[in-house]
Amino acid sequence: MDSDCLKNQTESTVSLNDLMNLPAKEDFGKIRAKYAGKLNWQDVIAGLSIAGLLLPQALAYSGIGNLPAQAGIIGLFAGLLCYGLLGSSRFALVSPTSSSAVVLAAATMTMAQDNARLRLVLASGLVIMTGILFILAAITRMGNVTDFIAKPVLRGFTFGLAIVIIIKQATAVLNLNIEKDNLFAFIFDVFRQFEFWNVRCLVTTVLALLFLGLVEWLRRIQNGKFRNIPSGTLVILLGILASKWFDLPAYGVPNVGTINLNLNNPMIPALSYPEWMQLFEIGIALVFILYAESYGSIRSFAMKHHDAIAPNRDLFALGISNLVSGIFQGMPVGAGYSATAANEAYGAKTRLAGIYAMLITLIIILTVLPYIEWIPIPVLAAIVISTMATTLTLSSFRLYFNWKIDRLLIVASVLAVLLLGVLQGLMIAIAISLLMMLRQNSKSTVSVLGRLGQSHDFVSLSVFPEAKPVSGILILRPDQSMFFANADRILLQAREIVSSSELPVHTVILSLEQTTDLDATSVEALRDFFAEMRKEGKKLILARLKNPVHEVLQFTLGKQFPEVSLSRLSVERAVRLAHIKENPNKSVYSLYK
Repeated sequence: MDSDCLKNQTESTVSLNDLMNLPAKEDFGKIRAKYAGKLNWQDVIAGLSIAGLLLPQALAYSGIGNLPAQAGIIGLFAGLLCYGLLGSSRFALVSPTSSSAVVLAAATMTMAQDNARLRLVLASGLVIMTGILFILAAITRMGNVTDFIAKPVLRGFTFGLAIVIIIKQATAVLNLNIEKDNLFAFIFDVFRQFEFWNVRCLVTTVLALLFLGLVEWLRRIQNGKFRNIPSGTLVILLGILASKWFDLPAYGVPNVGTINLNLNNPMIPALSYPEWMQLFEIGIALVFILYAESYGSIRSFAMKHHDAIAPNRDLFALGISNLVSGIFQGMPVGAGYSATAANEAYGAKTRLAGIYAMLITLIIILTVLPYIEWIPIPVLAAIVISTMATTLTLSSFRLYFNWKIDRLLIVASVLAVLLLGVLQGLMIAIAISLLMMLRQNSKSTVSVLGRLGQSHDFVSLSVFPEAKPVSGILILRPDQSMFFANADRILLQAREIVSSSELPVHTVILSLEQTTDLDATSVEALRDFFAEMRKEGKKLILARLKNPVHEVLQFTLGKQFPEVSLSRLSVERAVRLAHIKENPNKSVYSLYK
């Protein structure tokens, strides 16, 4: 049994204990031992710096999600604690994200309209549903689920989302009350309310952006010398001081206001069955975008530091994080790239950095909560705009613009978000990716193979004209994995190639190396192909069978077609077997020679 077979058998069953006892846990113990004595201080310093970054973002993203400030803080606590205890990455930090906040706002606005109380209940239900879906994905080992979202589609969606987030900060920047989901209707309302623009809010936002830009400029010209300066925290402190000294609320510049942390009241929202089903549909989309963002961050830094990660364990950790956050009426959470990158830059060595960040944030909340309530909302808007502006770079599209199809995908994804809204844009982005996958997999091409020189290599005759066919043997290889959408077409092409062969053929070798599993439609198509080869009096050998394919065919067709050889043999050894079948007097030893 080869390694692929062992892997498939190993992954066929799973339990929660399996999810929590993966190699990454051992790696964490090694890292902890390696940094014994200095581990705590390095992680504490990173946690202190990260707390200064995450707290302002959590407050700002609460506003994006049309939720009270405590929703972001609760989500921050839940994400840092749960992922710190259960996750596999030592750098990833799980907290509220801008993308999930926008999706949540769009979903609750669509379902609840102007009912603010119902919005809060629906938001809690959506976060709980997202957590449940994450846990189900972990149990069913769907750690690579986001591979179904094409990278150009995801980048286009993220780019369009950043534009939407920045534009919709106009309500905080100008102190307007606009609740339009359509971006162009929103922009029209902003200009229609020109006489209500609050110039003082606008000035406050501009000053905050200038300060954030100054810090970033200093970091750039000093080659990262000021990277440990928590610019978000500093601009918030300046905003609090300005709000108190100049009494900004008296001039119409609103503050965050009272924050009521209600951690003693966990609840499951009382929603109707149709509402839960609608949240289930939206939750699937939210899981896709959250995990795509999270796994991208986790995988990038794991590769950079040669760390082991466990995708299914991370799914489980994200599920528990969102479930806890939703039960306490918090926001959806994921591992954002900016927070993860900052955690690494600040010198974090283990997941304890995230837990220290949570404890430091808790101390800040318990000691200076009244001052946090004085944060001007335009300052939080400036933090959001500054954060999102860093994602508006065309350089990330340079690679994809080399191919026409990728250019179209990026443009389509951006336009879908801008024209149809965030939620619909997300659904369309996922649909485009799935259609691309189906289009690619449903192709049906079959290559005829020949021997390359005197080697053991068998290659496509159309690609390598110097390769030679084997006398009396026709070797066919489907170039795609067989499944219900292409199995009939692939095997019909195989029959046509066999029947149109100009040379006499006594054996057909079908190499199924691309096929990892079979469904009922594919088995039926193979049964008809087997029967056709039997009718034409041709011997048939199936080579390069993966273990699941071999087991399915043995169980379903083995007794009906005993003359068909079902094997895991290489094509070269299948050719030897074909010669032996044709000439039984030939030594069997030559098959394994």
